[in-house]
Amino acid sequence: MRIWLKRWVVLMVLVAFISCEKNIDFNLAETAPVLVVDASIENGQPPMVILTKSFSYFDKISPAILANAFVHNAVVTMSNGTVTHRLKEYAYPLAPGYTGFYYSLDSANLSTAIVGEFNRQYDLNIQSDGQTYTSTIGIPALAVRPDSVWFKPAPQNPDTNKRVLFIKATDPRGLGNYIRYFTKNNSGPFLPGENSVYDDQVLDGSTYEVQLPQGIDRNAGTKADSLFFKKGDTVTLKFCNIERPAYKFWSTWEFAYQGIGNPFSQPNKVLGNISNNALGAFCGYAAYYKTVIVR
Repeated sequence: MRIWLKRWVVLMVLVAFISCEKNIDFNLAETAPVLVVDASIENGQPPMVILTKSFSYFDKISPAILANAFVHNAVVTMSNGTVTHRLKEYAYPLAPGYTGFYYSLDSANLSTAIVGEFNRQYDLNIQSDGQTYTSTIGIPALAVRPDSVWFKPAPQNPDTNKRVLFIKATDPRGLGNYIRYFTKNNSGPFLPGENSVYDDQVLDGSTYEVQLPQGIDRNAGTKADSLFFKKGDTVTLKFCNIERPAYKFWSTWEFAYQGIGNPFSQPNKVLGNISNNALGAFCGYAAYYKTVIVR
């Protein structure tokens, strides 16, 4: 759960910066907060939904503001087309003295519990403050998965202990395969790559080799050493097939994140898939895991 809450912090900070962006002139008038949704479901895992309110451009981000942004007492349901389950709100330590919250399966009502499955669609319904928000996403088939995973010495680096991760994979013929990956180093959390998503516009129908940089903690900032693994590390790759709406959200989100503070970056809109003008996304992950010790 901890990585979910860390990812939520980055999402909320980014929303605060991009929601008021203009091409030339800036209208920085105060606006009413809107709902921000960070929801997902993965094969073999229960759904996870984090609900918060967006910040004003003028808000000074602090742990107290982040902790108070969570939306409580919402009616959150998820359906797989056969059963509908109402999710329950849970608390989780966010930082010393602060608590985060998320919605997941109600352990007291497991007769309608939903766990992610390949090739299945899921409907999310949220009712909060008299408004209704909906979204639909699927967990696709695991059409693309690494045939092999290995490490190479970090190029042009005097430290011979540093390694970079490579995979070999085969993309089936027919456009429409979208990938998002995460890495876990030793006992750390799963972290997405700085550019964690790609499609098969160029790779369609081919067998390819590609380097996957180590996932990064966006709350801590990117450091040169964080891009490399080291001899003796136990590395787990989480390689996910996703649908186009999830790909569009994360590709535009990461582009916007990388442009923060750059006066020459292009204007960008993050493309979510939540109705009623809510921000964020509902994503489905067909996940494959591979653990390798760096030799």
